[in-house]
Amino acid sequence: MPEGTVLAFDFGLKRIGVAIGEIFLGQARPLATLSGEANDIRFAAIARLIAEWQPAHLVVGLPRALDGSEHQMTARCRRFAKQLEGRFGLPVHLVDERLSSSEAEDRLRDAGLSWQARKQQVDAVAAQIILQDYFDAQAMLKEGCDA
Repeated sequence: MPEGTVLAFDFGLKRIGVAIGEIFLGQARPLATLSGEANDIRFAAIARLIAEWQPAHLVVGLPRALDGSEHQMTARCRRFAKQLEGRFGLPVHLVDERLSSSEAEDRLRDAGLSWQARKQQVDAVAAQIILQDYFDAQAMLKEGCDA
């Protein structure tokens, strides 16, 4: 597995949650929530994050229905991932994100945050969950190869 920083995205029509993690440590943390629906504004903000953090690659959460089937947002996320790859020339990995937003909401509620505070942080925490799932899956693959 390569070394370096990874940025992960929880893509939404109104907001994009962003998380960051270091491959060597295998730990993700929430970084930011990008608001606004205009693509030029979103990609400018993403470009600033990429310039600042210099990630080795990117991870995008791929939404699916509970039964695993794809829906309208799945196609939008695939398009977003292709745009990231094309604009920034970085490898992009897709990760199943089923229930990540619900889990993020539960974590923030359990931490005692008000609904207003949860709304501001839920997308970044969902991106953290997506990235942590990616790291955990990579660690399991590595253990399987080392066995």
